[in-house]
Amino acid sequence: MTRMPEFVESCAITDAIVLPIAGEFFNIPRSMRILLTGVAGFIGARTASLLLSRGHEVVGVDNMNDYYDVRLKQHRLQELVRVSGSEKPVDGLSAFKSGGLSYHPIDVESYSALEPLFADGFDAIINLAARAGVRYSMENPFVYLNTNTKGVLNLVELARKNGVGKLVQASTSSLYAGQQMPFHEDLPVNTPISPYAASKKAAEAIAYTYHHLYGLDVSILRYFTVFGPAGRPDMSPIRFIRWVDEGTPITLFGDGTQSRDFTYIDDIAEGTILALKPLGYEVINLGGGNEPVTINAFIQRIEGHLGKPARIDHKPFHKADMMDTSASIEKARRLLDWSPKVDVWDGLKRTIDWYLSQPWMREIKL
Repeated sequence: MTRMPEFVESCAITDAIVLPIAGEFFNIPRSMRILLTGVAGFIGARTASLLLSRGHEVVGVDNMNDYYDVRLKQHRLQELVRVSGSEKPVDGLSAFKSGGLSYHPIDVESYSALEPLFADGFDAIINLAARAGVRYSMENPFVYLNTNTKGVLNLVELARKNGVGKLVQASTSSLYAGQQMPFHEDLPVNTPISPYAASKKAAEAIAYTYHHLYGLDVSILRYFTVFGPAGRPDMSPIRFIRWVDEGTPITLFGDGTQSRDFTYIDDIAEGTILALKPLGYEVINLGGGNEPVTINAFIQRIEGHLGKPARIDHKPFHKADMMDTSASIEKARRLLDWSPKVDVWDGLKRTIDWYLSQPWMREIKL
C-alpha cells in the first residue's frame, strides 16, 4: 500500500473507523468534511448526494455558468437540498446551508473567493468543477485553461497552505486519443487533440507536482462517457432521447459506427467516493469496462424504448472527436475494489424513464 503523505499522517483523525479496501485497510473519519467543486454539475451533484446520504458534510461550490441550461443545474441543487432534509427552494445564485450541505456560488478560477472556505479545514477536496465539451473548447479555449487548469492550481495551493491532504481530481478519457484499446492508465497521453483534453492533461500534471513537492495525496480519475438521469444536455444520451421523442432529426457527426464505453452516473459517483482512499498519486480509469457500444446501437435502443423512429441528419466526423473508447478498469478493481454495477442498457432505460417523468426537460435548451 502506498504510504500516506507526511502531513496527512500528522493530521489527527478522531472517531475513525477502519474499512477494508481491496484486501487492505485504512482509516477514514466517520463523518468527513469535503470541499466538492462543481456541485451543481452532473457528476458533482450525484457524488454530493451519496456523500450526504452517508452522513458526510459537503461544502459545495459552483459558478452556475451558462454553458448549458442553468435550469438543469438548479434542479440538481434542489434535489441535493431535499437529500439534506429540506424542501426550501434554492436557485443556486445565493449561498445557503441545508443540513450537511453548504453551498457557495463561486468560481474555482478565483483564488480569493475560495480562500475563506478553508478557514474551518477540510478532510479532502473532490474537484469536479470543469469546463466540459470537446467541440466548444475549440471556440473558447481560454475559459477551459482558466477553469480546468488554473482552477486546479488554486485548489492545490490552498490545500498546501491549509494542510488538506487529499485531492480527488476529475480527468477524461479524451486524453487517450490515438492509443490502442482498451486504454490503460500507463499509456502515454502526450498528444491531446482538443483544448479540453489539453487542459485536463495540464491539471493532472499540476496535481502531480504538488504530490511530488508537498506530499499531496492525489487520485486522478479518468471518466468514460458518463450518462444517466439529469445528464448534461450537450451530450448525446439526453440529446438523442429528446430528439427521438419529439421527432427532431438527430445531428450525428459521422456514420454512427463510432463507439463509446458508456458508464452510468451512480457507478461514477461511487468510484469517485472510493477514490478518497489514500493512494499517494494514482491515475485510475472509471469506465464501463465492457464491449463499447456503437452510437447506432445506442440510438436503436432509444427507438425501442420510446416506440418512435429516429430521423438522422449525418454530418462529417469531427476531427476533435475520438472514434472509439474502451477502458481497462483492472486498476480500479485492484486499488478501489470498484467495478460498474449498472450496465449500459439498464442505465439507458433508467435515463429514458427519468426524462419522461420530467416534462420540463422538453423545454431545456440543447
